[in-house]
Amino acid sequence: MSSTVSVPATATTTQKEPQTVPIEFKHPLDPLTPDEITAVTLTIRHYITSKPEFKPIKAVKFITTYLLPPPKKDVLAYLSIPLVPGKEPEPLVPITRKAEVDFLDVLNGFSYNVILSLDSEGKWTVNTFDKLPDGVQPQISVEELIACEKTVKADKTVQELAKAVGVLPEQIFCDGWSIGYDERFPQTRRIQQALLFARSSEHDNLYAHPMDFIVVIDANTEEVLQIDFPPHYKSTANGCVLSVPKTEIPPLSDAAESFKLSNRERIPPPTKAFDFLPDLMAETEEKQFKPRDDIKPLHILQPEGVSFKMNGNELEWQNWKMHIAFSHREGIVLSTVTYNDHGEIRPIIYRLSLAEMVVPYGAPEYPHPRKFAFDSGEYGMGTMANELSLGCDCVGQIYYLPGAYVSHSGDAIIIKNVICIHEEDNGVLWKHTDYRPGGRTQTTRRRRLVVSMVCTLANYEYIWNYLFYQDGSIEIEVRLTGILQVYAQQAGEPNPFGTTVAPGVNAHYHQHMFSFRIDPMVDGIKNSVVEQDIIPLGGEKSATGEDYNFAGNAFTTTETVLETEGAREYDLAKERRWRITNSARKHYASGKDVGYSISMKGGITPIMARPDGWALRRAGFTKYPIWVVKDVEGPKGGRMWPAGKYVPQTRAQPEDSVGSWVAGELPVKDEDLLVFLTVGTTHIPRPEDWPVMPVEHVNIAIKPQSFFDKNPSMDVPGTKDGKSVSAFSGENVTADSCTSCH
Repeated sequence: MSSTVSVPATATTTQKEPQTVPIEFKHPLDPLTPDEITAVTLTIRHYITSKPEFKPIKAVKFITTYLLPPPKKDVLAYLSIPLVPGKEPEPLVPITRKAEVDFLDVLNGFSYNVILSLDSEGKWTVNTFDKLPDGVQPQISVEELIACEKTVKADKTVQELAKAVGVLPEQIFCDGWSIGYDERFPQTRRIQQALLFARSSEHDNLYAHPMDFIVVIDANTEEVLQIDFPPHYKSTANGCVLSVPKTEIPPLSDAAESFKLSNRERIPPPTKAFDFLPDLMAETEEKQFKPRDDIKPLHILQPEGVSFKMNGNELEWQNWKMHIAFSHREGIVLSTVTYNDHGEIRPIIYRLSLAEMVVPYGAPEYPHPRKFAFDSGEYGMGTMANELSLGCDCVGQIYYLPGAYVSHSGDAIIIKNVICIHEEDNGVLWKHTDYRPGGRTQTTRRRRLVVSMVCTLANYEYIWNYLFYQDGSIEIEVRLTGILQVYAQQAGEPNPFGTTVAPGVNAHYHQHMFSFRIDPMVDGIKNSVVEQDIIPLGGEKSATGEDYNFAGNAFTTTETVLETEGAREYDLAKERRWRITNSARKHYASGKDVGYSISMKGGITPIMARPDGWALRRAGFTKYPIWVVKDVEGPKGGRMWPAGKYVPQTRAQPEDSVGSWVAGELPVKDEDLLVFLTVGTTHIPRPEDWPVMPVEHVNIAIKPQSFFDKNPSMDVPGTKDGKSVSAFSGENVTADSCTSCH
């Protein structure tokens, strides 16, 4: 886009006329550009001031502004992708570019949702302007999270409480969090809870100094509403008990009464530094800190350049073609994923992204049960993304895509290097040696394409990797790192629901649960899900020798096609797995429907919360590893969010969520369907996770099964790297002398 639109840097409305902005998109799923974001918000401001009924709206706070995708069939027609294998694509239809916006009426506390469309002359027009129901809250913005700390630090009571344990006002820091679940506060107020820490210097690791109280604020009025003091545990002859007889929610009260109800002493934050920056570690470590000096440089070089091509947001690599976009909520969104199978362009996935996640903590003493953040639905994963550093976050020859989301004022906040795209070696792809005299060896190394993003959610980092391979397989990988969420602990206090990772530092047990949304189009949009179990022949009770499984070694598979919407349990004993198939096309040899299998061995984790507990009232998607529903598109995007579109401050699973969708029991056999996959990890912190945690992995593998005639990577050239040499001079051989690798 060539022209720009300027908007005021304040949250007040304006009479300024919206400008006409020419729009040029290469792909109908290209995200809104920064110029489009500002043009959209300016159009809304002008619309508000031009309508008498909106006169009470004096100031707005924009929360989200993003592309409302066109209908699936229109996009596939635009890209000439057929809906049915072997058929012609649907007739081309005009694509109308639309935007969806959520904003707050700051003074009156109401929330609004607006849909706009772009006409052929480049002018945005308001289509719908809806006030959200009372108590429905849009996402919490980055600016609100930052403002939370300012509100808390300025509060006189907070300052007095900090002073009582030796913390100066300028040393107070906090992480803004969603409130989670707290019925004491009306849902019409925009609530955050603040987890407090002390900091002794500018870059000191503040998480090493947790404070012993939690603050609740109103983000709209910027006032402190409540200060909670969690009770603590005391040793007894039979174990431990809480310092208060019950752990129910205490009444709203002033700080003095709240502390009295906790029935314990104040706990000064630990003073020992646990830094992670090398220069600070050199100053603060009791044992002299010295970086390792025995690591020789390791470079990733591609002297002839990369093997992928970019055309705007569209990527081509090793027969793969896909659209890559930034989303304020999902982070990375991959769309229209196809594979060139010897000249035939075969669709595989229409859309793939993180749909939701939740991090429930396991400490029962109030208010710690409020800690179960929906990092995607409550904050937006994309808004938390890092601007990546070449040679640090991404190594080798890197291509970056930018991202943009809206600020409170309506301006676009731009993250320049937010999505990283690169290739990397991944070991052996396939190999065989003919061991007979004169035999030959073929070794082919595995290369993969990496599409990645790194997001910082206060203390935690999430690294999102979408991996594509030369054998037609896909992998979703989540890497978890960063700093543990911790709380203050009294000396000698029992710790039944956490790990004491350092003196006075309690890291609570918790889980990370992720929901990935797959909108499949395996050789077309009419797909099914097949459940496969592996079972021993005759079952466990049959005796060896009684039937034709005379040796007791036989096992086979059973398969069930899911007919109606629903969720399925994982069965470890049967090594249960699932496959997305298309019955309109069979494999020439196996006779099976073409398909892609799903393996979640690296991530299936049962949710530990009770079914009627606070977390599962809101995060019902965590109950099952797989949900299958029919794709029902609507004017506002259809079935996207398994925990609901508007997540902050919910107290139950909304109607627009996966648990309600499956209740309809719509048919999903040979239908346009959606698959939601739940994976996760239960984190029992280790002292070795402190002060910064080594990465933890969660994986989903998506592999072709009866999709290709044979191994599609047989045409990948064998490996004979002339740059490989002996590690020590004079020993072994170089690649140049290898005559059996081709």
